[in-house]
Amino acid sequence: MLNLRQDNKFIMPLSIEKKILTKIKKARRDTLFFIRDFIQFGNAKAVSKALQRLVEKQEIHRVARGIYARLRPSDFGGYVYPGPDDIAKAIARRDRAKIIPTGSMALHRLGMSTQIPLKVVYFTDGSPRKITVGNQTILFKKTAPKTLAIRGELSQLAIQALRELGEKSVTKGEEEKIIEWLKKEKRTHLEHDMKLAPAWIQEIMRKALDYE
Repeated sequence: MLNLRQDNKFIMPLSIEKKILTKIKKARRDTLFFIRDFIQFGNAKAVSKALQRLVEKQEIHRVARGIYARLRPSDFGGYVYPGPDDIAKAIARRDRAKIIPTGSMALHRLGMSTQIPLKVVYFTDGSPRKITVGNQTILFKKTAPKTLAIRGELSQLAIQALRELGEKSVTKGEEEKIIEWLKKEKRTHLEHDMKLAPAWIQEIMRKALDYE
């Protein structure tokens, strides 16, 4: 009887591993998974151990603490890891939280910077946290509800990009590029979001609405 119980203890984790791996393989590569995505297969401790074993067997990859994926091989060797935006969006979906990229990431998203910063900051209404991915840090910071009330994605990026550049430092060329992006924003969103921006940014946003 003792051996049977020992066998059952040995078999159960393997069963959880198989179920987890099957679910991961059904999704496209690069899909990010969290422990809670597999909680139907066992308790959090058992799922965590099963994921760790799958990583050790190189069936899946640990992207960051508590985040897993089956990554695509890179043409240059190794694997293609998700960018900070992909990770941030996945965490936001999991937590049902809103996020807004700030600073250099907002500039990068608008094509105004070619470099992804080593420290990426997102405003959120979810839990503040820090995530380390390789040599990169993703920081979630609590912010005022007014900041997250902005409806348009392009409005969000434009406002944060302009904040990063600064009222006295933004160039004519940078302003024109942001205006071109804002012209692609839904007009009703732009009209709403403009009221939530600082006065000097409102003036730039008005130009996208063709105001005199």
